[in-house]
Amino acid sequence: MGKVNLARVDERLIHGQVMVTLSQKSGVNSIFVVDDVVAKDKFMRDLYKNAGSRTGQKTIVITSDKAKFYWDEYEFKEYNCILIAKTVSVIYDLVKHGVPMKELNIGGIAQKDPEKDLLVTKSVYLNKEDAQKLKELNEDYGVENIYFQATPSAPKSTLKDILSKFDL
Repeated sequence: MGKVNLARVDERLIHGQVMVTLSQKSGVNSIFVVDDVVAKDKFMRDLYKNAGSRTGQKTIVITSDKAKFYWDEYEFKEYNCILIAKTVSVIYDLVKHGVPMKELNIGGIAQKDPEKDLLVTKSVYLNKEDAQKLKELNEDYGVENIYFQATPSAPKSTLKDILSKFDL
């Protein structure tokens, strides 16, 4: 049975030294990029697979539905992965479906709606809806360690600190 060693939300998905460093995490043997748009575009899929292979890890680029199927049918086989998605919603959907994860790193989310998105760290904009989803993942779905950190050398912000900005 496989396992999600680390889940990460980062709009850039796989990039630079961040992924090289994260891919060295104990027990990791693969990177799962879960993104419907990238998975359906052969050029982009190949681009991310090549970028991921530079970390030395097997890189799998799949849609959300395929990730759910792969968990339901095979429990990710022998893959102990870093699972990366562009949005909190994708992670939320996977966890609610039954894909277990204990650690979630929020790395980089750009501002989409200036009326709703709040700059919560140097590299993360969050709206109240996504903040509520993170709270729910932590309190109701066993995602124990949710933190905000753009790069492994950057300071961490806790979920509690971020939720306080939304009065949650």
